[in-house]
This record gives sequence, C-alpha cells and structure tokens, in this order.
Amino acid sequence: MKTIMNQTFDEERALYGSKDVEVVDCRFDGPADGESAFKECRDIAVKDCYFNLRYPFWHDKGLKISGSEMTEACRAALWYTEDAWIEDTKLHGIKALRECANVRIKGCDIISPEFGWSVRGINIEDTSVEGEYFMLRSDHLTFDNVKLKGKYSFQYITDSVFTNCDFDTKDAFWHARNVIVRDSVVKGEYLAWYCENVTFENCTLIGTQPLCYCKGLKLINCRMVDCDLAFEKSDVEAEIVSDVLSIKNPHSGRITAESVGEIIMDDPEAEGKVYVKNGCV
Repeated sequence: MKTIMNQTFDEERALYGSKDVEVVDCRFDGPADGESAFKECRDIAVKDCYFNLRYPFWHDKGLKISGSEMTEACRAALWYTEDAWIEDTKLHGIKALRECANVRIKGCDIISPEFGWSVRGINIEDTSVEGEYFMLRSDHLTFDNVKLKGKYSFQYITDSVFTNCDFDTKDAFWHARNVIVRDSVVKGEYLAWYCENVTFENCTLIGTQPLCYCKGLKLINCRMVDCDLAFEKSDVEAEIVSDVLSIKNPHSGRITAESVGEIIMDDPEAEGKVYVKNGCV
C-alpha cells in the first residue's frame, strides 16, 4: 500500500481513482477550492486528516477513515460509497452520508443536517449526533449507545434495531416499519405516528401525543413521562410501568398502566382496552 504523508491538496479530484493508498496527516484545503478528492477510489485508508472541501468520498469502496475532521464546509462528504469504517472522526458538513451501504461508525461526532438519507446496513455506536431529518428512508440500521439531538429523525426507516440510546428528537420514527428500540430514552413530540410493527422494550418515552395511527405497536416494560393523548387510532399492545397523563381512542388491543389521568373514548370505532392497577377502564 502506497503512503502519502504531510501534504496539502486543494485541486479538483486530487486523488481521483486511487487504489491501495494510505493517506496520513494531510490537509484537503486551499485557494483552488477543488472538489471530489477521493472520487471513484478503492481500498483507501485515511488517518488524522483535515477536510475543508466538498464531496471528498463519492463512489468509493473499501474505505477507512480515523482520527480525522470534516468541517462545516465539507458538505456531502460520503455519497454512493460502500464498505466503509469511520472511527474517532468529526463529520460536521451537511448531508454527510447518502446512498451508502455497509458503513460502520464508531466514536464519532456528527453535526450534519440531512445525514444518512437512503442508506442501508449502517452500524453506529458510541457516537453523538446533531441534525435534522437524520436517517430518512434508510434500512437495516443498528445503533448502540448513540446520543441524538434533532428533529424529524428516522422517518420511513425499516428493519432496524436501536439499543442503549438517548434520542431527543421531535417527530421521530414516523412511518417506520419493523423496528425495535431497547433500553433507551426517546424524548420528543408526536413520537412514531403511522409506524408499523415497531416495538419499544425497557424504554422511557417522553413527550406529548405519542404513538398515534400505529399498526402492530408494542410497548414492553416501558415508562411514559409527560405523555398525553397517547395511542389515538392505534392497534397496540402496551405494558406501561408508570402513570400516563391521558390515553385517547386506541383502535384495538390492550394497554396496561399504573394509572391514567384521563381516558378519552369518544370514537365509536375505538375498541382498545385500558387496564390500570385497580382494574379495567
């Protein structure tokens, strides 16, 4: 493997089409303001590098990035790339991951609106994230110990598992299908509307009007905090080990809770059963 060290690149397509190259302590920055430094590359290792130019990793395969920084100016950093490993790296440009597959991210700091659109087979662990519309229309996501702050996250995702996570994100999991969330905290308004076959297990759910218009929804040993008007029009099986502010018109299924401040059943098609500690309501 050829090694390139301690150089600065600012020209267009600086290392276009490279193969079997290790790049160490290099800067991609400068007055030429060139784009697409590593486009169409194969088997590239990037270590301790600085990226301040656009579109560095497009159509790559076999990519490893570690100890590096992608600034706010490094927009759309990885598109159409497969088989990548990213570790201990800052990804701070908008749209940093799109149409990518088989990517593992560990120990990273992500500040990136519209990150992770239409990706598949993405594993993220021990990572913090800030951004809007995170992971839109993506599938086969596996997260462990991820902290997220943003809006409109995980919309239209499928076939994914989240464990030991902390999500503070409005309108999360809308239209999600075949998703499991375990041992996590999910805070935000209007959680998981229109989802299908989504399970929350050993989770704490926080925020107004959660889990409405759902199909195949399950809650196992979950707490609900500041949750009102929950489960409207939903088909749900829920075991809640806390109080709930209010439940409104569950379409079908069974909900158990320690107590419910108000149960609203004013829709003749609402046939869900609500059980509190002292019996059925």
